Amino acid sequence: MKAPNELREKGLRLTPQRELVLSAVRELGHSTPEQIAEKVRLTHPGINLSTVYRNLETLENVGLVLHTHLGHGGATYHAAEELTHLHLVCGTCGSIGDAPIEVAANFVNALADDYSFKTDVTHFAVYGTCASCQ
Repeated sequence: MKAPNELREKGLRLTPQRELVLSAVRELGHSTPEQIAEKVRLTHPGINLSTVYRNLETLENVGLVLHTHLGHGGATYHAAEELTHLHLVCGTCGSIGDAPIEVAANFVNALADDYSFKTDVTHFAVYGTCASCQ
């Protein structure tokens, strides 16, 4: 398991809660804190939602986890090593797809060149209509 070494390398104290939350984020992909808590509770029923939130914040602060807003609700979380995609959200059925981050290169470069604005597309969700709903 790579989490213990990773957590120590980031200067974090190794706790079972951190390991469990990070593992759940990686297993679930795009997930809410509530979904992460449900996953963690399958093996450790005593962990509450506030513990999950605190650990998600800590893991995000050291760059192991990222959040994205994929709708009108709260944030969804995914592992930082998944920086390779944009989020495609269908406004009709709510499905979430991925597109390679390189798809946004022209857009990102235009904003940098024309407006001197550096864009972080890792928090970027593109809303539209998926092929099934068209």
